[in-house]
Amino acid sequence: MRKRSKKQIAILVLKIFVVFIVVCIISFFAFRNMLLQKAIAKVSDKMQREYSSRFTVKEAAFKGFSGIELKEIALVPNNADTLLHVQEIKTSVNYFRLLTGDVQLGTLEMKNGYVQLIRNKDGKNFDAFLKKNKEKTEDDGPKEANYAERAYNILNTALNLVPTDMKLDNLTLRLEDMGRKISLKLQQMRLADEQLESTIGVSADSISQTWKVKGMADPRDKRADLKFFNSDTSRIEVPYIYERFGVRSGFDSIHLNVENIDMDGDELHVDGFASIGNFMVSHPKIAQKDVVIDKARFDYHFLFGPDFVSVDSTSTVQLNRIKFNPYARYSVDGDTIYELKAKIPKMQAQDFITSLPKGLFTNFEGMEAEGTFSYDLEFLYNKNKPNALVFDANLKKEGLKILKYGAADLAKLNGSFTYRAIDNGRAQRPIIVGPANPYFTPLSDISPYLQKAVLTSEDPSYFRHRGFITEAFRQSIIKNIKAKKFARGASTISMQLIKNVFLTRNKTLSRKLEEILLTYILENNNISSKSRMLEVYFNVIEWGPDVYGIGEAADYYFDKHPSQLSLDECVFLASIVPRPKAFMWQFDNEGHLKGYAVKHNKFIKDLMLRRGLLVPEDTIAQHGDIHITGRGKSRIKLKEVPLYENDSIDLDEFFFNVTKRAF
Repeated sequence: MRKRSKKQIAILVLKIFVVFIVVCIISFFAFRNMLLQKAIAKVSDKMQREYSSRFTVKEAAFKGFSGIELKEIALVPNNADTLLHVQEIKTSVNYFRLLTGDVQLGTLEMKNGYVQLIRNKDGKNFDAFLKKNKEKTEDDGPKEANYAERAYNILNTALNLVPTDMKLDNLTLRLEDMGRKISLKLQQMRLADEQLESTIGVSADSISQTWKVKGMADPRDKRADLKFFNSDTSRIEVPYIYERFGVRSGFDSIHLNVENIDMDGDELHVDGFASIGNFMVSHPKIAQKDVVIDKARFDYHFLFGPDFVSVDSTSTVQLNRIKFNPYARYSVDGDTIYELKAKIPKMQAQDFITSLPKGLFTNFEGMEAEGTFSYDLEFLYNKNKPNALVFDANLKKEGLKILKYGAADLAKLNGSFTYRAIDNGRAQRPIIVGPANPYFTPLSDISPYLQKAVLTSEDPSYFRHRGFITEAFRQSIIKNIKAKKFARGASTISMQLIKNVFLTRNKTLSRKLEEILLTYILENNNISSKSRMLEVYFNVIEWGPDVYGIGEAADYYFDKHPSQLSLDECVFLASIVPRPKAFMWQFDNEGHLKGYAVKHNKFIKDLMLRRGLLVPEDTIAQHGDIHITGRGKSRIKLKEVPLYENDSIDLDEFFFNVTKRAF
């Protein structure tokens, strides 16, 4: 037999390989529908086993070379309402990508379907899909979180499932939350030649609108540039949050751009920008008026590493004319660390004032200023070392000067004015802050004991700080994080003065922000002296039910002038400043201070002694108990002791927490 050459052998092997490939392809096409049915059965089994849900497909078959057609697809949780139903789906799959284990859709047509998420008294129809599978094999152990890899895999998988050509018709997302119903109906969506356009009908109890989405979408190149707007000229209203939380919100348009999604080494970079026009939000806890931002834009640069997620400092946030560079980082490399920085570069003060959101800073409307400023904020919290929290803020100003005040005329503190407290939205009786009021008391006529006791309780460093105490803010943040709620504030006397004289008592975000900004302006622009501010404070704050100013308070409780008050009486008056209307609960039925109140007052006196504000001779004949002899005595005699009064431990903790918040 003649010996075959190497060339002939190679040709023979190639022929065999080609025949093998052809046979495989023929076999695949001969049995692919069977394989499809098995895949559906596998999914159905998993849905039943892991999620207690029935997944069914009435018809499923391959069409043409790469097309798949499915009809009557449904997902129904056991003993719950249908979660998903679609009448017809047509799609094509990229086989070459499929061979590498990467599912990538080429085209997609879907019509007549819905997804409904329901929560009612019987539970949620989607609850099973929210529960994590806690089952682990023996080999399973703690796995390190690789945020970059995880985020890239999620984004890559999601974008591969978005086809390059898509036609969607009559698909609805229904939300029903304890009777609150919202419907988002995708009337049509088209994606072809990287251009996307869709129409969405939105309906809820308070909304009926048609939204439009239009722009560029390239899922393969991982880029998008889309605009969301209303079909008419009205503002888009955000559904559900009003029905659920009572928050009204809306906007004229949103522009979303994704410029780059790139895995560079072990870091994932996601870059782009988002902008919103005429954004509005309204809720009584935010402000008394609608809050409106004309223009806002976020140029973002997200970084995902193996053990961190961050917003890079090259990102920029713009609110009207205010621009700043944010930096945020969450890291689990060793300790769990939260880090935040914000930097406002040098800008004109007037641009800042006119850029403040409308409705959020009503007292600044009409204000005029000159000069410039820059601002830096740094925050770092180590979850494993909470007491090492870093909080630092630095403002640099050049020629900053207020030329004209808005609604809050801070200069009025320097002369006589009429003050009317706002309580529960109602203006109280007018109080003249000046010599025309017989109860008005100059600071020099107020007992030094009272001045020292109030400063000790409320603001020990009042004469040294410029409106704020950074360490108090830091300690408040630490305590609030540990308590996982707002458990401690950090208000100074300057902030309390601003709140009382110029703002309402409404507990809103707007009031707190205005309080901070107005306090800074007052303390850092030589508008009023510290002594005058303290004098006004003593003459306007509430000291009891309808008792305003220390002159009325001294008469109401002790039938005395403020200059005649004893040390014990002064410490008592200082103790009721945080809750003046509840002063009577410190007394028993015989009119004596209860044990926890005596203990609290002794704590204050001992603190004043340690700080050199008192000498031992000041405490002679001062035993802690006091007797109400003025008009306020009637409140004690007529009071009814509530059930919680017997819980002296809780009240003791309350009064000590109130006192210690300043230290």
